[in-house]
Amino acid sequence: MLSLQKIIAILSGSLLIAIGIHFFLKPFMVLDGGVIGIALIINYIFRIKVGLVIFLCSIPTLLLAWFYCRDIFYNSIYGLIISSLVIDLLEPIQYHFLYFVELTSFSSSVIGGFIIGTGIGIMLRYETSTGGTDLLAQLLSKFSNINVGVFVFVIDGVIICLGGLLLSADTFFLSIFTITAGGVATSLCTMKYS
Repeated sequence: MLSLQKIIAILSGSLLIAIGIHFFLKPFMVLDGGVIGIALIINYIFRIKVGLVIFLCSIPTLLLAWFYCRDIFYNSIYGLIISSLVIDLLEPIQYHFLYFVELTSFSSSVIGGFIIGTGIGIMLRYETSTGGTDLLAQLLSKFSNINVGVFVFVIDGVIICLGGLLLSADTFFLSIFTITAGGVATSLCTMKYS
């Protein structure tokens, strides 16, 4: 059974992730790391909905969690389903936001990364996630003394570098700023205080 705190964390984290994707990254075709980055690449090329791709790409990691840590699996399945739905439901509102707000590509990349990282961090702090590489980072963090935000940052960097083959140099560098801001935000949200 989900606690009220966890439900609030999933809903607020999902909303922040959806806002970061649709209002800040997609207008400039910038990538984030992880499964979100993979979903954005597929969206830019084939116009398939981001939330649907995130859900489908997260299935292998969910299976891994099922075998190694059932608690993380059960906590993440709710986060994955809700965040995927919220991401796809918020997409039509993107155009209303863009009509009223005008940002540079750099500021949009940094703000978008920070908002997404905060959403992911809130969910991870309450031991849930959007699945995908966030879930993988959570599993790795559970078996080491390394902050989950560090794992998210490293995995995101690898995906951005691989995705860089499909991007222009400008978009590649903007994506680096996005994952850096996201990694900082996720680390701050998941930091353990003694």
